[in-house]
Amino acid sequence: MNFLDIDLQLTDHEREVRDTAHRFAAEVTRPASIALDKLPPDQVIAPASPMWEVFRKAYQMGFHTNALPAELGGQGLTPREQYLVAEEMGWGSADFAIAIGVAAFPYVFAALWGNPELFETYVKPFVGDTEAKMIGCWAITDPEHGSDQLLVGTPEFTDPRIQPQVRARRDGDQWIISGQKSAWVSNGTIATHALTFLGTDPARGFAGSGVAIVPLDLPGVSKGKPLDKLGQRALNQGEIFFDEVRVARNHMMVEPENFEVIVDAILALANASMGATFTGVARAAFEEALAYTRVRVQGGKRLCEHQLIQAKLFEMFTKVEAARALSRAAFLYNSQTLPPRTEYSIAAKTFCTQAAYEVASAAVQLHGGYGLSKEYVIEKIFRDARAALIEDGTNEVLGLHGGRVIAARYGNS
Repeated sequence: MNFLDIDLQLTDHEREVRDTAHRFAAEVTRPASIALDKLPPDQVIAPASPMWEVFRKAYQMGFHTNALPAELGGQGLTPREQYLVAEEMGWGSADFAIAIGVAAFPYVFAALWGNPELFETYVKPFVGDTEAKMIGCWAITDPEHGSDQLLVGTPEFTDPRIQPQVRARRDGDQWIISGQKSAWVSNGTIATHALTFLGTDPARGFAGSGVAIVPLDLPGVSKGKPLDKLGQRALNQGEIFFDEVRVARNHMMVEPENFEVIVDAILALANASMGATFTGVARAAFEEALAYTRVRVQGGKRLCEHQLIQAKLFEMFTKVEAARALSRAAFLYNSQTLPPRTEYSIAAKTFCTQAAYEVASAAVQLHGGYGLSKEYVIEKIFRDARAALIEDGTNEVLGLHGGRVIAARYGNS
């Protein structure tokens, strides 16, 4: 790797973890992501698709257990090591970085908030999976709801007129689940299990929700078609439908009494991870631009020898380093602090995704006409970066939520 990491506190082991992730990203995820970008969505998930080989290799390397401590069978990575892996995976391809991360979500949640029976049923087999037979998804977004489902503490969150579109009702020792999740469920049409957010107490609005792990081979579960998207095309996304689906009572890991605390913690974790991932995307875009300007000749000399180009490269470089500093600080702090300071994760997500988009856009411009050509990876990086301004909460809505938190927390200080 040519991009300097100015963190002088990195240990030899942390550098080894980082370099291993970088090699995997360079040799496995990026080439596959580029190949899958050219395919229609149904072919991306076809049995012979390279997507499955990427998942298998990721599981064999243990990347699916990065977030699990060693005592639970995971890699036992420190928060700093988890950050380094996330940045490198984002550098390789945003779509696979997200897909592999989300694949672990239901099992990590069951390990941390579930019960011993769920651990034996789901977590242990997942930890030992080397063939990617168990793939998770995060089923939160409804057709009529998106970023608003994350806004804990707002009047709308507790408004009984605003309801989740997937609901569950108790029937003895079971929960019966009905409703639809939107087409934006990452890994939605390939997942075997869903970490499902659903309403259980209509009188409390979204605050009356729960979180359940739902096997997606149960009677009553069906899936829509994979979504055809502008970017991140190797990341499968699609609808999930629940029609009177029955799960055991212990599959509901969170009920309304703890739901708002859990949502806030998940938002902090997800946004911090997005900041790390898209710092990697910004870095990838900068490196592509720098490499191109060092070989492309215009006006009798290389582009990088023109002052205007040098100024643009320095501006891009600064954005990458600022994104890395903020995202790493937020990730490390909120990985080790309960309750988390969610405003810092939101700041990291919104700043780093915007930086990735701006750096990728500038990189396209520096490529000139070639930046518009699918023969150059920067065209794909640009589209992938654009999607990040919307996913995991739109930047505008997240910014409003972050501002509300800041006003409430610091307003009287």
